[in-house]
Amino acid sequence: MIDDKASPAPASAGSLPIARLRLLAQVLRHPCAILLFAQLAGLLLYPFLENRAGGNTLVGAFGVLVLVLAVRMVRRASGRWWFASAVALLALVLGALADFAHLSFLLPWSAACEAFFYFYAAYKLVGYMLADRRATTDELYAAGATFTLLAWAFAYVFMVCQWALPHSFSAAANADAPRTWTELLFLSFVLLSSTGIGDVTPLVPFARALACLEIFVGVMYLALIVSRLIGLTLIERDR
Repeated sequence: MIDDKASPAPASAGSLPIARLRLLAQVLRHPCAILLFAQLAGLLLYPFLENRAGGNTLVGAFGVLVLVLAVRMVRRASGRWWFASAVALLALVLGALADFAHLSFLLPWSAACEAFFYFYAAYKLVGYMLADRRATTDELYAAGATFTLLAWAFAYVFMVCQWALPHSFSAAANADAPRTWTELLFLSFVLLSSTGIGDVTPLVPFARALACLEIFVGVMYLALIVSRLIGLTLIERDR
């Protein structure tokens, strides 16, 4: 049984603002929930930002927020938060130099640093979840946050692949153009969840190898988390 002691009782219409405040307070008590909601908000914001004037700056600013939240989670998960902070800071500096100093050759290095950081953060969150002896609400948020971290990490890997091997990916629209960040993130979610509904296609052998690797990681992650949550639920029920 999932432990959720902070769940508020049903509120009447007059106490609706109080109920909302309680819900907000409950979310703020779970850093994994904040990270997850920030990532999901990014999914909705990126398509409106990346093609506008100053859009890259806004996307970068939002990325800073996500990186700060992820660093906080790494620190909470007893990871080497100073190491994670250094990698995140390096990614931000390289990205800022690429945007403001027009040093585009730094973009793949920034993407590589971000991919490494997100993989590290996901690894620490998996360790955090496996250390729990009970299926708590925070663990559910952590499961969702880890999934989004892995999706972001592979999207940055695809960006590096596209820079190193031009025309690595194609799509139904503008097949010969480089794929945008939103398109690569969409591909990453499709592969990680194994839904197979995407129109972005890896073309070169190495890009396809990366796609196979992400599918494998996604299947193993879902199997690990689902089996663990079921096992913890059965243990709680038998007590």
